[in-house]
Amino acid sequence: MKDTSGLVSSLNGYLNWNKARATCFLNMLLGLFAVRTINLQEIALAFSSGAKVESRYRRLQRFFATFTIDFTQIARWIFKLYFSTGKKLYLIVDRTNWYWGRKKINVFMLSVAHEGMAIPLFWIMLPKAGNSNFKEQKKLLSSFTNEFGVDCIEGFLADREFASGKLFRWLNKKNIPFFIRIKEGSTVRIKKKKFSTAKKLFNHLNSKSKSEYQMKIWIFGAKAYLAGSRSERGELMIVATNKSPKNAIEIYLRRWEIETFFQCLKGRGFHFESTHITDLDRLKKLTAVLAIGSVWAHKVGEWKAETKKIIQKQFKGHNIRIFDMD
Repeated sequence: MKDTSGLVSSLNGYLNWNKARATCFLNMLLGLFAVRTINLQEIALAFSSGAKVESRYRRLQRFFATFTIDFTQIARWIFKLYFSTGKKLYLIVDRTNWYWGRKKINVFMLSVAHEGMAIPLFWIMLPKAGNSNFKEQKKLLSSFTNEFGVDCIEGFLADREFASGKLFRWLNKKNIPFFIRIKEGSTVRIKKKKFSTAKKLFNHLNSKSKSEYQMKIWIFGAKAYLAGSRSERGELMIVATNKSPKNAIEIYLRRWEIETFFQCLKGRGFHFESTHITDLDRLKKLTAVLAIGSVWAHKVGEWKAETKKIIQKQFKGHNIRIFDMD
């Protein structure tokens, strides 16, 4: 317990859980770190308790079935752990989804870009397969703006799923800068001249080149600037923004940080897909456990990087970072 006292005191400062709940949660986290899977049967084996494994498993089940979690308080704790007042932030939204049997699990998450991995703050369990709609997007974004305001938002980053007139107009109304990828075939209008697709504005791009359209166009019934980039393989990326398009491509590419976080939740981390839980309320609590575990592990990693010397070594032409543990 001594080594985890910092986590317990930090969480209790925001969550104010009783000792039994805090102990159960802490043991769950320690079990999660030990077995590296969110499967409760596996965690029960590593759960620090004198009770039988079956009793530990039932205790974990009761935690998700009966315990009420204040998700806004968790968001405040994570935010305070990573970000200071007045810091400008890039928000990222995306979904991760999979099937368990015939049940579709669809997690819609808002996070903040941070040093290569997004930090989760709010999430919604969508009761369906497929894309989110504007009502769900507005709800998730409002969770952040209602708690932390809009002045700290440097930009809102999202993939093609989120390119819509309703969202563009709402972001403009809230004065939230956005950098959202659009489909090549999206219809655009410049004054009275209509182009069949946005792609035509960037047909001149060669591989590994980019350009910006320097005047606002109409797209999805809203005004925006466009920036385009073509990859080495010839793939065209077009980003719409309500700010200067000069660095729009570079800013948008930070959206990948949420994919890195999802990898930490899933196959390269805690194996979220191995859970047998399908109830949406319990899944939302389970996501909270994973979010807290992930950000705490990441914070410890940052601390180690600051306090332990990192040695750069060459291996077959690649730089490898090695911690000096002396």
